[in-house]
Amino acid sequence: MTTMTGHAVPGIDDRLNDRTNATHATGNLVALDVDGTLVDHDGRMSDAVRTAARDVVDAGHDVVIATGRSLGALLPVVEQIGLTRGFGVCSNGGVTVRIDPALAAGYEVIERETFNPAPALNALRHRIPGARFALEDADGNFLSTERFQDSSFGIEARGVDFHHLLHSRAVRVVVNSVDASTEDFAAAIGEAGLAGVTYSVGWTAWLDIAAAGVTKATALEKVRRRLGTPQSRTVAVGDGSNDIDMLGWAARGVAMGQADAVVRAAANEVAASVYDDGAAAVLRSLLA
Repeated sequence: MTTMTGHAVPGIDDRLNDRTNATHATGNLVALDVDGTLVDHDGRMSDAVRTAARDVVDAGHDVVIATGRSLGALLPVVEQIGLTRGFGVCSNGGVTVRIDPALAAGYEVIERETFNPAPALNALRHRIPGARFALEDADGNFLSTERFQDSSFGIEARGVDFHHLLHSRAVRVVVNSVDASTEDFAAAIGEAGLAGVTYSVGWTAWLDIAAAGVTKATALEKVRRRLGTPQSRTVAVGDGSNDIDMLGWAARGVAMGQADAVVRAAANEVAASVYDDGAAAVLRSLLA
């Protein structure tokens, strides 16, 4: 189910299209993952990456932050790189926002992809030791079991019992366990036979679930069509399993140097690691 929550604002979309058409002769759509790409695993964005990202924005390229983080955790990154107009993709493609200073909040949600989380939740509940669950609902709230909080939620989750989650429409479901390994998660997913969802296992024992067929790539393709960017002028940079589809979608897909082999194999090229400012080098190459 797709929930459309945006609306056309007379004049604003036209100005965006005018700017886009004027710059796409030389400009690109540049999709950037956040964690492990723009920021390290301590959440720090280096001065080199910040400056390079700002310069690419200022040069007229359409920079789109594409992250597994939810909206509240996307917005500070948008601010850090000086992005005041354009689009953002969060919740692994489940939410797309339009950024514009003319809007009251500086942005609006234009699309939410929701699904029924109950089958996946029930399938995983008894298969992952010590599992904690959190859910982003159709209104942008976070609900969680066992005081599960994470900075990627962007807001404080409200504690609920497990059965409450089963009756909510979800944009994003997160499963986390300090007792299970990544291998345990992979085995549980296989045993549960998850169907009708899109999932990615993170670099720790962490599982993100989105609606069937929804990925960063599907959301970015809608943004690309809206902007009118040629496919040949798409660039994506990422490091996680949830970036694989995005890297394959882009004409130039760049994996970060610390990414797993399967992620690197999905890319056209491999940058230096996040700790060596790999994203800054990629961004600088767009200014040459």
